[in-house]
Amino acid sequence: MKSIKNLAVLLIFLASLSQAIAQDKRIYKVGILIDRTNDELSPLLDKLKGEVQAVVGEDAIIEFPNDALLVNNFDLENAQANYNKLLASDIDIILAFGVFNNEIISPLTVHEKPTILFGAVNRDVQQLDLSKTSSGVKNFTYLIESESYQDDLDRFYQLSGFKNLGIAIDAPIAKILPLKEVFDGELAQLDADYRLIPFESVDDIITNLEGIDALYMAGGFFMSAVEKTMLIKELLNRKMPSFTVNGPEDVEKGFLATLQAEENLDQFFRRIALNIEAFVTGTPMSELPVFIEYNPRLTINYNTSDIIGFPIKYSLIGETDFVGEFKNVISEKEYDLLGVINQALEQNLSLQSGQRDVDLASQEVKTANSNYLPSLSASGTATYVDPDLAAISNGQNPEFSTAGNITLNQTIFSEAANANISIQKNLQKAQQEDFNASQLDLIFDAANAYFTVLILKANTQIQVRNVDLTKRNLQISEQNFEAGQSGKSDMLRFRSEMAQNTQAMVEAINQLEQGFLLLNQVLNNPTNLEIDVEDVDLNAGVFEEYKYDELFGLLDNPTLREPFIEFLVKEAYENSPELRSLAFNLDATNRNIRLNSFGRFLPTLALQGQYNSTFSRSGAGSTVPPNLGFGLVDNYYTAGASISLPLINQNLNNINRQTALIQKDQIEINRDNLELGIAVNVRNGVLNLVNQMSNIQLSRISEETAEEALELTRASYAEGAVNIVQLLDAQNNYLNAQLARTNAVYNFLINALQLERFMGYYFLLNSEEKNNEFRQRFFEFLNTKN
Repeated sequence: MKSIKNLAVLLIFLASLSQAIAQDKRIYKVGILIDRTNDELSPLLDKLKGEVQAVVGEDAIIEFPNDALLVNNFDLENAQANYNKLLASDIDIILAFGVFNNEIISPLTVHEKPTILFGAVNRDVQQLDLSKTSSGVKNFTYLIESESYQDDLDRFYQLSGFKNLGIAIDAPIAKILPLKEVFDGELAQLDADYRLIPFESVDDIITNLEGIDALYMAGGFFMSAVEKTMLIKELLNRKMPSFTVNGPEDVEKGFLATLQAEENLDQFFRRIALNIEAFVTGTPMSELPVFIEYNPRLTINYNTSDIIGFPIKYSLIGETDFVGEFKNVISEKEYDLLGVINQALEQNLSLQSGQRDVDLASQEVKTANSNYLPSLSASGTATYVDPDLAAISNGQNPEFSTAGNITLNQTIFSEAANANISIQKNLQKAQQEDFNASQLDLIFDAANAYFTVLILKANTQIQVRNVDLTKRNLQISEQNFEAGQSGKSDMLRFRSEMAQNTQAMVEAINQLEQGFLLLNQVLNNPTNLEIDVEDVDLNAGVFEEYKYDELFGLLDNPTLREPFIEFLVKEAYENSPELRSLAFNLDATNRNIRLNSFGRFLPTLALQGQYNSTFSRSGAGSTVPPNLGFGLVDNYYTAGASISLPLINQNLNNINRQTALIQKDQIEINRDNLELGIAVNVRNGVLNLVNQMSNIQLSRISEETAEEALELTRASYAEGAVNIVQLLDAQNNYLNAQLARTNAVYNFLINALQLERFMGYYFLLNSEEKNNEFRQRFFEFLNTKN
């Protein structure tokens, strides 16, 4: 009981001590001067205020009065008036941002109140002394960023090789800064022309795009999101490369590239907060460091580069961040799954070739049937006979004669012809079933190519994110090295990891291109046709319509699983075109066996008729001597019937019969093997689906857990609590978990369609009525098992 009282007393003492400390903290009121504001700037100001209060909160209370945020709207008189207003107020610290505030404050030699000047102007036109590491002026400091127009232009030229550059800058800023002198020198080094485009609105830029081949946004920080969208749309329509000084956020909107890193703004805000903290803890403003060294990082919008036909150089990938979705924004056609399947069935070249095999088999049937069609032939002759022989032939063989005949043959009955007709019909049906099997294979191949592209797209996006993640980890390792918390080996290891992950990203991009090539081949599209595919969801679109989620219920119930498998095997046997093809081949073989058994003793019956005519006779022996008492007949016909029965045919009938019996045995073996293969495939397909079902559920948990573990490990690494191996393991685990989670649904649907291929029945391609009949057959089958 006594200990509880002591604890209560201690808590009261600590609370009183905390209150006393809080009361001792000095309150600093901070005023902010800016050139212009808009809706996009307000969140940034809030972020800056939050950063300052978070950093300085242990030492002082920081307040930002609402009436101490003053905007000059690009007017020097307003800028002077705003500055004077803060001097006359109870503001303790002044934060001044922008070119116009710089024009008022930087020339001053005496500063009545502590002032921090920042974001004033690019260092290429900086009017402050760049040789100093601190201001050396009482109550005054400034921040000089390492960003430079020259660096931007060099990198933009390296990317695009522009010849006539447009440089857009806010018109009020262009009036007071010596930009022409700066850009004249910098563009001369690149052997390029330029046009300075001062703008008040986005229309001023758009109307000045003619005659230039690239645009550099050297201003536009205060441009609204709507105006930026208008400008980006125009640039994309013109397929014009663009480069912005304003950072990755604008690149995400659609500008092509920037050299500003994403973390630059955070670093900038942190530096302002640290300067204020240093001041309130006793460091004079005149002694604070003025330089902020940024690590330049090229950021490119992947979609914009596609739209404008801008090739990304592989030599730059290692030092480039990519934004945008890996979606083919210039695709001439976007496919869904049914669209892919239908076009493949209509246009695939392999399938068209298979259809020709069916057509050829039909021609063989016609050829077999033609054995029972009449054969009519005509012939003509011109004859010359030795005149001595002709003279003694009594007119039968004249020296010169011409004649002709017409012959008609008609088969009445032939066992060989009958057998051939039956065999060719069965072979034609077998060929049709082979074609049906090819169609089923093509449907799965097309779907598999479709899902492969989706998997490769997801993999590419994950690899890009993994490169960004490695980049952040590299930054942490560099900070730890600079702080002495880790050795240089950690930093070098992450640089190596960065190179490896960048290579993995390059390979993922190329694999995605290969996936599109394969899909174009399946669809019989030109290989250079730009296409894209729609994403799929198990619980949306066609998969929801055809109730693929019902498979979860059937496969998740162990008591239903075995009857369900038996039913699927039974359906597969009935639907299998391969089994039907073997059955037709077996029928053809049996008919061949009958032909070469008792069929060989059946006679062949035929009719024949012929009409003959002698057209002319001349020369010696062309007439009958009168003393013979008969004349010559020039036109006559004959008709007859024939019957033939093969008795001994070089033992070919027995040999053919034995060959057919071997073929029959082979077909039956193939049928049994095929049935066994179908049963195994169906069971394997069901087991694969069960695996993928489990993967869908568990991969989601795995990804969430791996992500949380990575965040904790990264935080621990930043504090020196874990080593680099643990951080790399956590990152790789998260990468693998992302890949598994993203691909789980795709793999489930691929395996579902593969099972349907084994069954010979695709739910997607059948009507709801047919699918309901399928379900009804299962329930009836289930009842027979109970």
